[in-house]
Amino acid sequence: MAALITDSLKVDAGIEPGGRGEFTIWVGGVKVAEKSRHGFPSDKAILDSVSKAISA
Repeated sequence: MAALITDSLKVDAGIEPGGRGEFTIWVGGVKVAEKSRHGFPSDKAILDSVSKAISA
């Protein structure tokens, strides 16, 4: 996912270890996407959320 964000949005993205099964996307200390009980958000939803957060 970090590579997809970097390649698509041309921003540095990294991976940090979390709890087992955790998947959370943070931008500037603000949570913009996360895995829910229904599963992972789509790549498009993640890219849209990150893009919106970095343009704010």
